[in-house]
Amino acid sequence: MLKRSLFGLMFAGLLGTFVFGREAVSYFRAGCQNVRNAVKAEVPIEFEIERARSMVDQLVPDIRQCMHVVAEQQVDIEHLQESLARKEVDIARQKDAVLALRTDLGSGKGTFVYASHSYSTSDVKRDLASRFERYKAAEEILAADRKILAAREQTLVANRDKLDNMMQSKKDLEVKLEQLQARIYTVKAAETVSQLAIDDSNLSHARKLISELNKQLDVKQKMLDVEGKFVGLIPVEKAQETVPADLDRQIDAYFSRSAENGTVAVK
Repeated sequence: MLKRSLFGLMFAGLLGTFVFGREAVSYFRAGCQNVRNAVKAEVPIEFEIERARSMVDQLVPDIRQCMHVVAEQQVDIEHLQESLARKEVDIARQKDAVLALRTDLGSGKGTFVYASHSYSTSDVKRDLASRFERYKAAEEILAADRKILAAREQTLVANRDKLDNMMQSKKDLEVKLEQLQARIYTVKAAETVSQLAIDDSNLSHARKLISELNKQLDVKQKMLDVEGKFVGLIPVEKAQETVPADLDRQIDAYFSRSAENGTVAVK
């Protein structure tokens, strides 16, 4: 199966080279790019947001590692500061001892007594020379340690700035993701309204149908009313009007008054 697949790929490559010649590689790259863009276009934006959120969450281990480095450097600097403080006290004692021996030798005495022991001038000079060399070495070590402390403090400041920037960047990215999520909700709401506006044909058809049904019911009601009047049934709900017994005399009297007033009687 694998051999067939490899053979198929080789055949496709040879065919592409035969058809497109030297430009086969560019056609292949363009095709791959088009496929890649088409696949990315089909990926839902919600999935891309979750992928971005996952990438932001992956910053947490780096931030924790940076925090651990900063904490270690803080401890190292504190220990170095304590060591420097002890060395400064010790070198100050060495300096006092060197100056004390130098003062004693300047007095011109032949012997010197220290801690109930007597020492000759040569003994004191040898001890002074040894102490002076140790003092200079200790001073050089102290100066080197101070440089190391300054360098570590500078590195600590840089790492603190890096940690602050990483944490701030993570916060900024989280805010941007929330804003992007809010924009998606807004766009989806607008799309819903737009779809309703576009698909209002069904709503228009429903309204038209209801209007036509109401019209049909109105026509039926009118037909019923007309048919009721056409039948001519006497409504029993209303009292019947009676004809006056002296109707003829009322008519004669009415037209007689009209003749007296100059009105031409209609014959």
